[in-house]
Amino acid sequence: VQLVESGGGLVQAGGSLRLSCATSGFSFDEYAIGWFRQAPGKAREGVSCISSLDGTTYYRDLVKGRFTVTADAARNTVYLEMNSLQPEDTAVYYCAAGLYGSSWDQLFDKAPLYDYWGQGTQVTVSS
Repeated sequence: VQLVESGGGLVQAGGSLRLSCATSGFSFDEYAIGWFRQAPGKAREGVSCISSLDGTTYYRDLVKGRFTVTADAARNTVYLEMNSLQPEDTAVYYCAAGLYGSSWDQLFDKAPLYDYWGQGTQVTVSS
């Protein structure tokens, strides 16, 4: 199983980035792919998720309207489009795969539910 993030970098406040999560080694359509982030000195937090089965998306309130998660089933790849970035969005961003199930709307940001993780990609937003 592999999840490989890419697309991180340095951007000015108000700018945009598009992260990619290329996956392999598991049944893509049985899993939800979540995006998490961890800033220095802070706990890892879930920000968004998409069900590869039916395309349902989930967002934490702090990114609603700014971040968009999409999936390309043909490429087994999930994207996180991030707009209107702010310095507080600075973090290492991880994608993770977890078996999709009921009540995922309440569980999508719970890291222990995810089985597989990528290595992370750094996003830095300058003020």
